[in-house]
Formats: sequence, C-alpha cells, structure tokens
Amino acid sequence: MSRSIIALASDHRGYALKGVLRGELESAGHGVLDLGTDSDEAVDYPDYGYAAAQAIADGRAARAVVICGTGIGIAIAANRHPAVRAAVCHEPEAARLARRHNDVNVLALASNELDENAAREILRTFLETGFEGGRHQARVAKLGAPEIETQAAPLRAAGSGK
Repeated sequence: MSRSIIALASDHRGYALKGVLRGELESAGHGVLDLGTDSDEAVDYPDYGYAAAQAIADGRAARAVVICGTGIGIAIAANRHPAVRAAVCHEPEAARLARRHNDVNVLALASNELDENAAREILRTFLETGFEGGRHQARVAKLGAPEIETQAAPLRAAGSGK
C-alpha cells in the first residue's frame, strides 16, 4: 500500500469516529489533511463534503474519508465535484468493489451505523484495494465527464406505445 495524504472531514455526528480513523491513518504511515469539524457542536455536513472534494481536486490529497450520521449527505456533497467519486460503504466488500470497479477516491462512512472496528476494517480495505481498470475504465471516465454521452436506448414516453 502506498502512503499518501488522505483528507479527513466530518460533521458533528462523525467527529468522534474521525478521531479514531485519523489515528488509524497515521499508524499506517499516511499523512492526514484534517478538514474539520473540530468538535461535536452542530455544523452543516455539505461544507465538509465540499472541502474534501476540493482537496482532491486541488491535489492536496490523493483520497478522502468523509463521515456524517448516515454517510449519505456528505457523500452527495462530495460527489457534486467532477473530480470526486464518493461511495457510502457499510462493509469491507462494498469498499473493495467501489475501489476495484469505480475507482472511488472518497470513502463515506455512517457514524450512526458503524462501530470503530468495522469502520477501521472498511478504511483498510479502501486504502489497500486498487482500481482494476480494463472494462471499468471507460465507465469511470464517464463519471467525471461534464456531459454524459450514453449508448443506452432513449427512454420511451409512458403510454406512447412505441
């Protein structure tokens, strides 16, 4: 596993888990770019998802881990940036497939649903799994494209009979 800078961001619901994962990253030899929050006082998760996405886009971090209560809101915020492919992962197999098939560069975690050991295992899987490329490469390239070109058949209007 190559050591790199990993951005770490959370809202207030993810603050405690962020501290645990920071220790895990540092123990593994990664640099950590901690983007906050710095307490369990209520904050808005989009601000932290956007900050992590910008750190990826600016090249300040190779990957990021973002945490909120469900992982969903902060993942949506991060995914608004075309340089980001964020996935909410509740177990290691999801993290493995997200990395192998989708080249996910932002791991989103649900602090309400994961204990520390499960979160550590998911994080390790995210960090240790590489992108498979091959048949997945063209699909992943479409994820960051400003305009999506599709080969799918156009959707038929309901009731058109065609």
